[in-house]
Amino acid sequence: MIERLLPTAVACHAVTEDVAHAGLFPDEAAFIAGAVESRRREFATARFCAREALARLGVPPEPIRRGAKHEPLWPEGMIGSITHCAGYRAAAVGRRAEFLAIGIDAEPHGPMPAGVERRVLRAEEREWLTRAPRGTHWDRVIFSAKESVYKAWYPLTGRWLGFEEAVVTLDPPAGTFEARLFAHPAHGHLTKFGGRFLVEGGLVLTAIAAPRV
Repeated sequence: MIERLLPTAVACHAVTEDVAHAGLFPDEAAFIAGAVESRRREFATARFCAREALARLGVPPEPIRRGAKHEPLWPEGMIGSITHCAGYRAAAVGRRAEFLAIGIDAEPHGPMPAGVERRVLRAEEREWLTRAPRGTHWDRVIFSAKESVYKAWYPLTGRWLGFEEAVVTLDPPAGTFEARLFAHPAHGHLTKFGGRFLVEGGLVLTAIAAPRV
């Protein structure tokens, strides 16, 4: 489903359950050597999705290592994002020559845990929720959008971005969102991201693909 939110130049691969035959390179296996079995399967499946997506762009299999904040380190000339939640694992990748940033996120479509909303949402976002269309957990959509924003932001800056440093405006009929940033501009001038969202099959999906201009 995530491919429906991204340009055709972004290669995607997603699965709805862990892949039994998903293998890891030794460097990757070392990252999760002490993890429980369910976490190892999740990690291996997410890496499987990443390699499948990269293959669609002609990139042969190689280790996808982790950075300081556990972000995936992509092969030379590539950029991308990985997400996983219960019932969904996905990766999206593109060429650095074409895209400045890519960020994707998947979440279960359900209410936010008690107390989390105050830590995640700004006052203007909470006010919008009071008049938002019924039938969708819009707080979860905003949370997911901010996760996609962070995944797009961090590789550009190497800096943390707090939930309070972005305000998300949703356009439900269009299935789009805009995130205005209150941190120091990324890439010298970037002060906002535009993205798309989808609520379907018990999931919330959000995606950002910022083109180079």
